[in-house]
Amino acid sequence: MGVPLYKAAQVKSIDRHAIEQCGVDGYGLMVQAGEAAFSSLLSHWPNTRQVIVLCGTGNNGGDGMVIARLAAQHDMDVQLILTSDMTKLNGEAKLAADDAVKAGLKIDSPSQVQWALPEMGEGNTVVIDALLGTGLESAVTEPYSNLITQANDSGLPILAIDVPSGLNASTGAIHGCAIKAHATITMIAYKQGLFTGLGPVVCGEISLAQLNLPQQARDTQTCIATLESWKERQNEARFETRALDAHKGHYGHVMLVGGDLGFGGAIALAAGAALKSGAGLVSVATRPEHVSSVLARHPEAMVHGVQSGQDLQLLLDRADVVVIGPGLGQTYWGEQLLQQVMAIHTPVLLDADALNILAKGRIKHNLAERISVMTPHPGEAARLLDSTNTTVQDNRFKAAKNLSKAWSSSIVLKGVGSLISTREVEPEDPELKPNTLTSICQDGNAGMASGGMGDVLSGILGSLMAQSLNQNNSNQAFVNESTFNQALHDVVVSGVCLHSAAADLAVNDGQIGMLASDVVENIRFLLK
Repeated sequence: MGVPLYKAAQVKSIDRHAIEQCGVDGYGLMVQAGEAAFSSLLSHWPNTRQVIVLCGTGNNGGDGMVIARLAAQHDMDVQLILTSDMTKLNGEAKLAADDAVKAGLKIDSPSQVQWALPEMGEGNTVVIDALLGTGLESAVTEPYSNLITQANDSGLPILAIDVPSGLNASTGAIHGCAIKAHATITMIAYKQGLFTGLGPVVCGEISLAQLNLPQQARDTQTCIATLESWKERQNEARFETRALDAHKGHYGHVMLVGGDLGFGGAIALAAGAALKSGAGLVSVATRPEHVSSVLARHPEAMVHGVQSGQDLQLLLDRADVVVIGPGLGQTYWGEQLLQQVMAIHTPVLLDADALNILAKGRIKHNLAERISVMTPHPGEAARLLDSTNTTVQDNRFKAAKNLSKAWSSSIVLKGVGSLISTREVEPEDPELKPNTLTSICQDGNAGMASGGMGDVLSGILGSLMAQSLNQNNSNQAFVNESTFNQALHDVVVSGVCLHSAAADLAVNDGQIGMLASDVVENIRFLLK
């Protein structure tokens, strides 16, 4: 399930194998890419009359040369900019430049670019970014950085070829500066960095041109991540209409722990999300001061006031899943409750201050001995890895995998393009490395940048985990060790997508001022 994603180096390897081993004409592929990009240009901006084509010296620049030639053949005004002298070109890029010149195009230097072209109507002038491509691994330098800045400041729509220049196609990080495209057409296969971190911020609408490559070349690489959406996940068996004779015992019991003084809203939001996403029973353990307010909002929940870890101990054996963290705080009260949760082996989801307490190392955990899910934002991830926020965001894939390994948990690294990473069990052969299941959620919107959204996610995930792991409704995949990690990964991915899709429904009433409670109210409309 999901759309396959690859690292940039993998796609380059597919391309190289097709040319070197399968006899595919490299320049023919470049022409295919240019034609696909030109079609994308006309699709997005059908009234285009002028194009400014920014070309580097690599194959990405060669694609730009093909686009420029096609634009000229369609009677468009073309400014063709090359970052260096034509003598620096070689291979397919040189062939593309020669064909552009034969078609009557003049190749200008970066100093000759004219951003203020004669007005011919809105959307009639488009910038084509064919500067750097997918091979970028270091900071953008001149003249590229200056052209990128000028293009972004021009106010003109930009079509990026393969990847916005300056964006790392494998990690989603930006190397100093990057083109902020309105649309990106990527070649051969989707690159994972386009969909997480700063990828979605600078890519605009993303489309794929697969190009005509032999399947043999494609089969040389295995996708290492998948792009997931609620549109596909909603058809899973777990979301089918329930049987007529179903009862609450079939759908799991979630115990939510948190809500220190001043944070009662967090645990209430988590409780509402767990109820709305279908848990059979929802219990809440919180400060006695919050019991009445949580009950007033959610009379369906069983709400308990707990003063200490000992109070919580008496409640924990009832649950199929324990969710701890929403509003937990980092006082002695929260530490006591987390200590009790770590004394049992019930499946657990850890969020917010439960993660921060663990990161301090003051509580011994048993996560390697139980089913566990962690849902950190980048700051919490950095603390769990004894790293920095910047390091986490520079390579979210690496951070999520390291978290999964270090904490023996399925990880949801929150943020734009939330990552889900689940490490499979250690193989019996010591020479083999365990596989890491990695997925990106493509649902969600900027309206989710407000307090309480993580609490809602915790409630949803706890609910889906309880429904899947409950002994009366257990999935066979959770019984079989060989499929267990994949089954857990699927539950977590589905919960993340459900949460984001509910936010996408809520945003219909406006992005600014969208509340976490709005998301809770929309969960049920997505379920059968």
